[in-house]
Amino acid sequence: MSDAFDVRLAGPEEAPLLAGLRRAWVEETAMSSVDDPGFEERFDEWMLKEREQRLTWLGRVGGEPAGMVNMLIFTRMPRPGQERPSRWGYLANFYVLPEHRNSGLGTEMLDALTDHADAEGFVRVVLSPSEKSIPFYERSGFRAAYDLMVRPQPTGRTQRRQSSWGS
Repeated sequence: MSDAFDVRLAGPEEAPLLAGLRRAWVEETAMSSVDDPGFEERFDEWMLKEREQRLTWLGRVGGEPAGMVNMLIFTRMPRPGQERPSRWGYLANFYVLPEHRNSGLGTEMLDALTDHADAEGFVRVVLSPSEKSIPFYERSGFRAAYDLMVRPQPTGRTQRRQSSWGS
């Protein structure tokens, strides 16, 4: 069945297809349509701003958009004795339309992303998985990370800042 899949890097001309997938994702989560006529234009602007540091793969089935995943690329500060700074990726925004889940498309998309990271010599690819997606990532060799730290957004301080800035 995988020969029916087409997974490749998306170009700027495919922003409307990616915006459609993003809308489908949000509407699936909300379980209703979202009235936001300016969304596609904002999405296109975001894609243009992100193009230097983010790669997006588009998965198609039978020529139709069926899934997407992107990777934000971080380049470390150069250091003496290192000709090229090391890089790593943050995998994000992974979505497959419900009717194409468990078909192998997600695995092909993940393989395309990790193959790219390997070919480019990335030191790591990280992500923040949902509880439901952990087994999927584990099957592809991802493991829990215990060597990173995270600082969640402090809710009280953020609320004070927003009100004082007149958000």
